[in-house]
Amino acid sequence: MLQLENLSFQVADESDTRKEIIRNLNLTIDNHRFIVITGPNGGGKSTLAKLIMGIEKPTGGRILFNGQDITEMSITQRARCGISFAFQQPVRFKGIKVRDLITLSAGDNLSTAGACEYLSRVGLCARDYIGRDVDASLSGGELKRIEIATVLARNTPLSVFDEPEAGIDLWSFNSLIKVFEELHDADDRRSLIIISHQERILNIADEIVVISGGQVKAQGRRENILPELLQDTGSCRFYQEMQ
Repeated sequence: MLQLENLSFQVADESDTRKEIIRNLNLTIDNHRFIVITGPNGGGKSTLAKLIMGIEKPTGGRILFNGQDITEMSITQRARCGISFAFQQPVRFKGIKVRDLITLSAGDNLSTAGACEYLSRVGLCARDYIGRDVDASLSGGELKRIEIATVLARNTPLSVFDEPEAGIDLWSFNSLIKVFEELHDADDRRSLIIISHQERILNIADEIVVISGGQVKAQGRRENILPELLQDTGSCRFYQEMQ
């Protein structure tokens, strides 16, 4: 279970004025839940994901994971506790092969065939990618899929994806939808948190959380929240009303 209690995050602008990105936010995510966090641009969604992973540190409140206070833990410590993270813009690793990155993520002596299986699950031809360097020779979409393959290999209780659809072609996006469904169905301990605006991702969630102005504006089962997001001309009006 993930619990965010009175969580706040502030940054200083150019005039050294403090700006609140997350404001006294409270959110509980039970085990084995598929949660999609959505909302208007600039509402705090990606910042919230980074706070969960420890990339950013809150200026107030606390974060509990399975009853343990992880607020002051580093990224590495949170990863050891069982949290994975996929960036909106994946990191490049000069001098590291795709095979090595996936094997390192798995944390054991993963065979080449096993590494290839993870690549295939995210829509990449393993033969073409397994020996390549994780560097500038890969496109943004290729890097995104490789990063998601590493998250699959880690097999942690909580996986956080920041806009996984960014830079992904339609065929690969369809494959990712299936991956997310399989991840959720395969393990009764695993929880997924996905930051997304995509209707197809929203449509397979257990619950939808709407973040706007750094606060939770709505949370509930997909069938209760999604119709509000899609009414009339779509989600734009709904988002505008919350700002």
